[in-house]
Amino acid sequence: MITNIFRPKQFVLIILITSVWINISEVFRYFVLVMPRVKQFFEYKEGIAEMDWVIFTIWGFWDTLLTALLVLFFWLYANSFGFNLKSVLISSTILWSAVFVIFWIATANMGLSDWNILLITLPLSWLEMVVGTWIVYKLYIKISGKEILEKTMPNV
Repeated sequence: MITNIFRPKQFVLIILITSVWINISEVFRYFVLVMPRVKQFFEYKEGIAEMDWVIFTIWGFWDTLLTALLVLFFWLYANSFGFNLKSVLISSTILWSAVFVIFWIATANMGLSDWNILLITLPLSWLEMVVGTWIVYKLYIKISGKEILEKTMPNV
């Protein structure tokens, strides 16, 4: 168990640190793998999948919101089911399903992307969520340290 006391300062600090990974992963996946395929899908029509400062700002907000949900969801899950690597894997997979799987299936279903792009975006976004949750897990250990270990150690 992490702690059933929600600490806003700790929460914000973990979001800020973890968001570095989330932003790097999102930007890499989009510019290297997604954008070229979306442009190709729309036969390189002008204005498709372009990036300007407004969209980049919205994207930064999206990444921060995603990271906040990741941190909160892991904290909630770990408080209920234990502070361990199994919780990292399960909580990240549930959040990934709720965010990325629904988004990409809806996008392809509406004809806004090729179904084949899911073969790239879904595994990479799942990896992003697992690594992000693992970072959150490690940060909770580092910040909360002894308190976490005491709550997760069996009584001897």
